[in-house]
Amino acid sequence: MTQAYTALARCYDRLTSDVSYDKWADHLQRLFRRSGRPISRVLELGCGTGSLTRLLAQRGYAMTAVDLSPDMLCIADQKCQGLEVLFLCQDMSRLRLLEPVDAAVSCLDSLNYVTRPADLKRTFQRVHEALVPGGLFAFDVKTPLALESAGGQTYLDEDDDLFCVWRGEYSPRRRVCGYGLDLFVREEDGSWSRSSEYHEERAYTMDELESALLGAGFRHIERYGDKVMSAPKEGAQRVFFTARKES
Repeated sequence: MTQAYTALARCYDRLTSDVSYDKWADHLQRLFRRSGRPISRVLELGCGTGSLTRLLAQRGYAMTAVDLSPDMLCIADQKCQGLEVLFLCQDMSRLRLLEPVDAAVSCLDSLNYVTRPADLKRTFQRVHEALVPGGLFAFDVKTPLALESAGGQTYLDEDDDLFCVWRGEYSPRRRVCGYGLDLFVREEDGSWSRSSEYHEERAYTMDELESALLGAGFRHIERYGDKVMSAPKEGAQRVFFTARKES
């Protein structure tokens, strides 16, 4: 299997056409407003093909967008032509910025893809260093329940020129859900090409995430349900966090 988000990059937007990025951007702006501080410079971790990056840039934010996949960043750069966006190809656990930002965000469970707890702690530390005093960090994660439920499941995505099969397998020992995927794409000459990738997401408990945030120096930690301004309900599949660097 190839490295994650190589073959998948060119089809990613078609496979995620049902994602309401406007709603994600709206929710981030609500969290920004609740912070009570002016936010103009925003860091996005795990920006992928830049759909959310573009929306935030169009809404007036000066964006720095980071991803580990050059293939995804190439598409994101094309999508954001003419907008104030700086793209960086970096491992988020080794994040380095030239200038601090007012807020950092990471959406669509990008942080679950950091499967080593030590790397997650380093990521939080690097984000803390990248923020101005009083800066906001906002992110979402899939809950352990969501990832455990994905084990043993098969997911299909298709259109006339694309067929993708995802197979989930959850390891209780590692607390990791692995997704093997096979991707079939119709080429311009009518033939079909096949490629395979493997992805992993780690199931972090909410207490583990809060402890890692505190260890990195964050304070004023809040939890929210999925794109709502209230606390997550029991059995939630996705939880949002906000945390602030001390002023």
